[in-house]
Amino acid sequence: MSDSPTPRRPFLGRLPLPERKFLADALRAETVGGILLLGAAVVALVWANAWPAGYQSVLDTTVGPSSPLHLDLSLDAWAKDGLLAVFFFVAGIELKRELVAGELRDPRAAALPVVAAVCGVAVPAAVYAVVNSGPGGHLAGWAIPTATDIAFALGVLAVVGSHLPSALRAFLLTLAVVDDLIAILIIAIFYSTGIKLWALGLSLLGLVLFYALHRMRVRGWYLYVPLAVVVWALMHESGIHATVAGVAMGLLLRCTKDPGEEHSPAEHIEHLVRPFSAGFCVPVFALFAAGVSVSPRALGEVFTQASPLGVVLGLVVGKCLGIFGGTWLAARFTRAELNPELEWGDLFAVSVLAGIGFTVSLLIAELAFADDHGLSERDKAAVLAGSVICAVVASVLLRLRNRKYRQLYEAELAEERAAAV
Repeated sequence: MSDSPTPRRPFLGRLPLPERKFLADALRAETVGGILLLGAAVVALVWANAWPAGYQSVLDTTVGPSSPLHLDLSLDAWAKDGLLAVFFFVAGIELKRELVAGELRDPRAAALPVVAAVCGVAVPAAVYAVVNSGPGGHLAGWAIPTATDIAFALGVLAVVGSHLPSALRAFLLTLAVVDDLIAILIIAIFYSTGIKLWALGLSLLGLVLFYALHRMRVRGWYLYVPLAVVVWALMHESGIHATVAGVAMGLLLRCTKDPGEEHSPAEHIEHLVRPFSAGFCVPVFALFAAGVSVSPRALGEVFTQASPLGVVLGLVVGKCLGIFGGTWLAARFTRAELNPELEWGDLFAVSVLAGIGFTVSLLIAELAFADDHGLSERDKAAVLAGSVICAVVASVLLRLRNRKYRQLYEAELAEERAAAV
């Protein structure tokens, strides 16, 4: 019987070529979408501050059929409930793939990103709760600083020209996938009101039919798209946030290939839908959600009132400490050894980058304070402020190591070229 210690597992090692290729394809659309997202946020800020009446008028414009399902919604509501359902549909597919073929399929390998994501949700929520525990606090917004926006983060990487190694990008993507799952659970459990059981039951029956058709290998977008719209509309009517329908349908898709199939249905559909989600749905949502006042008074309130200050500190301090600290502790307890080509400072920089909580944080800010427009707007301004601070700090930290990242990136390219010969 050997008394030798258990060998330490590698952490953030170089990815296999097939996984690296999938990651590159997936992140390419998200990077372009992230740049569009940044542009949409800037346009929203300029529009809302230069012509606030016109901006609000567009948000309040009502379109859609007046029916028993109450789909005559404002453009703001269509962006929040409709376009983000597509975003969460892609998130559901990503999560399913991670569970079946990605980092999350191996419990030992999944431990680090899962623990990092959970701590990256719990610590910002705790920071917010501490700041808002006294008089004048608003505990209902505890979930606002818990989200990570992968598109915004990748857009920042593209703008600053960072050659972040694929292993760090994969960690960031897996972290964001688990983060999205936690976010949708938070929205479904804590921000759903007035549940209508008949609509919820019919929506669940629609999901069962969706799954049954898919399992029977029935093909045809003309069946699934109308069914998806009906499931979404019933979920919207039920009082459960409509984005839950999107993530549920994404999770139901098959991620394994049948004999003769070049790609699984989930991979094929994600390839079709991701550019629409990243390039249209999320930027349009940002256009309608990011238009907040940036006057000196409004910015002063962000750093002097409990709720917005809790959001800023949750994103800037809580996210960083939660993700980095959770990963470090998980690595210690699972005996994972960091890739010698990287340093813990690299993970710290990625943890700061993960403090960008734009899209889902803006959504939760609207849901948490739906009856207090002023507080919702201040918290949305705090989301913008916190995300910008994280983006700037992460950019500086990553640029300091960009020469090393470029060497790792070029080594990966050389390996890919050699494999292609």
